[in-house]
Amino acid sequence: MVRAGLCAIVASQDDLDVVGEAGDGAAGLALVARERPDVVLMDVRMPGMDGLTATARLTAGENPPRVIVLTTFHQDAYVFQALRAGASGFLLKDADPASLVAAIRTVAAGEAMLSPAVTKRLIDAFATGTVTAARDDDPRLTGLTPRERDVLTQIATGRSNAEIGEVLGIAAGTVKAHVNALLPKLGVRDRVQATIVAYDLGLARPR
Repeated sequence: MVRAGLCAIVASQDDLDVVGEAGDGAAGLALVARERPDVVLMDVRMPGMDGLTATARLTAGENPPRVIVLTTFHQDAYVFQALRAGASGFLLKDADPASLVAAIRTVAAGEAMLSPAVTKRLIDAFATGTVTAARDDDPRLTGLTPRERDVLTQIATGRSNAEIGEVLGIAAGTVKAHVNALLPKLGVRDRVQATIVAYDLGLARPR
């Protein structure tokens, strides 16, 4: 019933198409391999292979789709596991249709998406020690220039390129260039994943 509702919402949009649906992780992987969708809406709890495992396998492949994880369970563990598995977005199933459609369009455009509530929980978890920071000599840091570290720290605050430019005293275009350079160095695809790394490395602190 939930899948039927989601399909109806997506199919009602002129610029979106539903290319398939699956009831478990293994079937979902096979469907993605066959249909090559741009975006996958992934449930956390499914029979057999769960959604987090399926997400990790999807994002580890060549030219992977963007994954939005959907769940009724508003628990930190699911958020962190989903993001670490490579998800580009995280939504609760009670999100309104407009939010769901907006999330699909956002990640399809190559951006990452987290609701403000999820972002706050993520930051709060680092603040309280629920998630621990990696050592400062983590090898992921060694490849970054000092300016790239500055930009990464600002990314973790949720600021836009223009806002980061104002804070650091550089042009927004220069910020974009630094972002494009640091993402592959960190082995991540988008700003959400970069935010996770920033907190892992201890570069970012809750404001």
